[in-house]
Amino acid sequence: MSKIDLNKDNEEYFDVLREIGNVGASNASASLAMMLGRRVEVHVPKVKLLDFKDIGKAIGGEEQIMTGIYLRVEGQINGSMLLLLKKQAAARVAGILLGNPDRDLKEDFSEIECSALSEVGNIITSSYLNAISTLTGLKTLPSVPSLCVDMAGAILSVPAIEFGMMCDKLLLIENRFSGTGSGSTDGYLILVPDIESYDRMLEALGM
Repeated sequence: MSKIDLNKDNEEYFDVLREIGNVGASNASASLAMMLGRRVEVHVPKVKLLDFKDIGKAIGGEEQIMTGIYLRVEGQINGSMLLLLKKQAAARVAGILLGNPDRDLKEDFSEIECSALSEVGNIITSSYLNAISTLTGLKTLPSVPSLCVDMAGAILSVPAIEFGMMCDKLLLIENRFSGTGSGSTDGYLILVPDIESYDRMLEALGM
């Protein structure tokens, strides 16, 4: 039986989740800066706890084409993570990484670009897992990430059943990074610990 009710608003829970978002975003910007060889600034992330059915609307609609990087999380915290990047933002990042910043943003990704973006996803998700581990003292182990490019709704449908089996509520962290090319890069991180892991995380934080 869970010690918490995620269906009820509790400001203490949200303070904890926001802190995870802030530390994770700071870690991610530092890692991206090293990877891209340029300064990367991160805006204050927006953190929400949502029903799965509301995720599509929260990220701007299920019809937009996005790049999704999905992985499993195991260890003292179990669950899944999904990073969503708008396709053009992902294309800018891939171009910078591979020395082709002027690439056509509408072109499909090459195999090497997909590999590079998977590594970006791995770095960003690991930054958040490290934030959780630092704040809670709990160990986590991510799986090898898998990448796909499709409409947001199609990407979300793949892990939907698994997400639903673990928890009714999903943690959505909206990130905005500047310094990754023209404009900013918007990314959405969906974290779904199982309900026992939520309990474990909050207990480790003294709640």
